Amino acid sequence: MTHFSFDVVGFDLDGTLLDTAADLGNALNHALALAGRAPVPLAEVRQFIGGGAAQMLRNALIAGGGVDEAAFPSLQASLLEYYAANIAVHSRLFPGGEAMLDALDARGVKIAVATNKREDMALRLFEELGLLHRFACVIGGDTLGPGRAKPQPDMLHEMMARCGGTRGAFVGDTTFDVGAARAAGLPVVACRFGFWDLPPDELGADAVIDHFDELVPALEVIGRKG
Repeated sequence: MTHFSFDVVGFDLDGTLLDTAADLGNALNHALALAGRAPVPLAEVRQFIGGGAAQMLRNALIAGGGVDEAAFPSLQASLLEYYAANIAVHSRLFPGGEAMLDALDARGVKIAVATNKREDMALRLFEELGLLHRFACVIGGDTLGPGRAKPQPDMLHEMMARCGGTRGAFVGDTTFDVGAARAAGLPVVACRFGFWDLPPDELGADAVIDHFDELVPALEVIGRKG
């Protein structure tokens, strides 16, 4: 096997490693129903995902007519309670995910997760799916405290520190992910199958993939350029 340039590869969670749209959508619609709002069709939920549960709820409320700030904390708490109880009903790795993780393992790569999802929620989801053992570390949007989630670079700096790596790359699907990677000085791959907030080819990533089969070859190309 040829030398692989990266000893740490980090991933966003929602819309990158896992297709969580249905479970997030059901939790979102639970909260919207409590607010007397119409549900979001599950096929349209992806446009609201990104930046964490609070941002998803806020995006959907704005699209549906506006945010009642006084009621927002209670709605967010209800959303999270429902989601925690139904976190892994439909969520799964995107196609090719298992083989991709195996391929990185075979190259001696430490695999990490940096997600704006709350750390306890991310850990619970991976645990229920039997995937937690695959990751050297899981860093959530609340792990480092307020103001330090993506697109700030702090989570990715922490990822590299915890993994003890010297050269890392990041994989994501939104402006939050690409912005954080750029700020942290890491190359970044964007996923066209994700929950992107801009067309993936406009995110400014070093490479864009349609399927996880393409990730290791894309990283090999980026590594040679670097």
